[in-house]
Amino acid sequence: MHQLQPQPEVTTSLQFDTHLASNSAQNTTQVQRFAWENLQTEVQQVDWLILHFNDWFSHLNVTLVRGEFEPEYFPATTECPARIQFAHGFFNSALHEISHWTIAGDKRRLLPDLGYWYAPDGRTAEQQALFEQVEIKPQAIEWLFSKAFGRKFRVSLDNLTGEGGNGATFKDNVYVQLQKYLSGEAKLPRDAKHFIDCICAVTRGGKTLQSDEFQRDALD
Repeated sequence: MHQLQPQPEVTTSLQFDTHLASNSAQNTTQVQRFAWENLQTEVQQVDWLILHFNDWFSHLNVTLVRGEFEPEYFPATTECPARIQFAHGFFNSALHEISHWTIAGDKRRLLPDLGYWYAPDGRTAEQQALFEQVEIKPQAIEWLFSKAFGRKFRVSLDNLTGEGGNGATFKDNVYVQLQKYLSGEAKLPRDAKHFIDCICAVTRGGKTLQSDEFQRDALD
């Protein structure tokens, strides 16, 4: 999913809490089939992520699914739950698409691809600036997800054949937004917080994310 259309802010959000408060997160050992730290391959990690995400968010009638091509979101129907389809079976793509879904409000989750419209690779400088504006928050949230899993996060400007924009400025903005989430200056979307709580419960022994774990130069 590549968003270029600014969207209203989410109305259902919670301040990031440094204490593990989610009852679901505390009970994730009941659904854990194998330990995250013992996984050896990307495929195994993706399988683990799908299994656990689908359990942690079953109450919202949504599933995470491996896609062969481009990412896409499919709203729920009377026959099947909503689907967050990530690209080519890549773990990082799954985290990115989940981050977009957590930001989307209830109304946008009723729309194909969360109501975004797409401009392909090769965007103009003006289009790229709009892309970067609306990607700051999703990529800051994706960085939180990645750190909880102990994985490397890389920002994406996603415009290889167009005018790439100012990568340094975009990275600065993502870093600032992330610190706002951690400090409580900005509210973290409810489902992003729930996801982070659940991840930390099973990958970090419940240890919460701290601001000093994130450095701006890690994005370069």
